[in-house]
Amino acid sequence: MSNPAGFWRRLAANLLDGIIIGVPLTFISYLITGGWDGDPVTDVINVLYGLIIPILWYGYTVGKKIMGIRIAKMNGDKIGFGTMFMRAVVGCIVYIVTIGVALIVSAFMIGLRKDKRSLHDLIAGTYVTFDAPSEDSKKAAV
Repeated sequence: MSNPAGFWRRLAANLLDGIIIGVPLTFISYLITGGWDGDPVTDVINVLYGLIIPILWYGYTVGKKIMGIRIAKMNGDKIGFGTMFMRAVVGCIVYIVTIGVALIVSAFMIGLRKDKRSLHDLIAGTYVTFDAPSEDSKKAAV
């Protein structure tokens, strides 16, 4: 593990993902359903975006790519569906069950820990880094 990304960079990447992906999906949902209430199809698309795009794009999402950071596995392996499922879905369940307390703890962990890993990083065996993917991981993905 090297060159971990901190709280503000990660927050900015998530905000960019929300603006670039979430806002257009919300408007499309409004056009389809005629209301601003939560649309399950939009929710599923958002979850799939968070699960699949980092797998296909070497740990990047649109927001992370803009901010120059990406998700990487601690052991150097390529991120797969199981890793992203643990990171996104299981991590989210932990945050919901603890009524957001674990989310606050995670924010402090990113800010205070030397390795900048949050609870969902610990659950999935990942970290967020400034390092680009290695050529070996790119070749393995082809």
